[in-house]
Amino acid sequence: MGKSDLGWLQSIFHFSFAEYFNPLNINFGALRVINDDLIAPGTGFDTHPHEDMEIVSYVVEGELTHADSMKNESTLSRGHVQYMSAGTGVSHSEHNLGKTVTRILQIWIYPDRLGHTPQYGEFKFDWESRHNRWFHIVSPTNGEAPVKIHQDANIHVLQLVEGNTIDVTVSENRQAYLVQIEGSSVINEQELEARDALEILEEELTINAKTTSHFLLIEMRKAGILLK
Repeated sequence: MGKSDLGWLQSIFHFSFAEYFNPLNINFGALRVINDDLIAPGTGFDTHPHEDMEIVSYVVEGELTHADSMKNESTLSRGHVQYMSAGTGVSHSEHNLGKTVTRILQIWIYPDRLGHTPQYGEFKFDWESRHNRWFHIVSPTNGEAPVKIHQDANIHVLQLVEGNTIDVTVSENRQAYLVQIEGSSVINEQELEARDALEILEEELTINAKTTSHFLLIEMRKAGILLK
């Protein structure tokens, strides 16, 4: 992973981004970006444009205030999710207007095609919805999750209490990317600490929480990227 410290913004880049470039770590299937960002109070990302990307922001702690060229404006906090399909083009800003550091996971997923109509959505989920169970927050447009994106990909989140165990099955022709957001765990005899991640290909996993742990799982088809 890459790292960046701009003072007001400290980031861990799961894939090549900004000044971090590794030709062997550009993407994982349709997953292009996961940035683990710490944003200082009173700072943030000023208005900037995006095109042809499905962007999901998951708030880990603090507050995130969003505004965009579609006239959306809102503040989200721990466990909340926002989604923006950049499509043919949209501009937005993201700021921490609170008094404490904000931590977010910024996720970019390639769309199934170019040129979608820009969209924005958000969900202020109850924290208990992910307590000791996988909570499905993002699905394809024909799926059942509250947030729907233009790609065959699903996002689940989980808070697993210390000492508890849960399984994950990544089916044939599927792959997944697991982020240990908080806490520590043992997964198939592999120890993970906060901010670690695993790439999973057609595999069954058993997760044991060494300490109370917070996870995000992005599951997707095991295939190349198709943009047309």
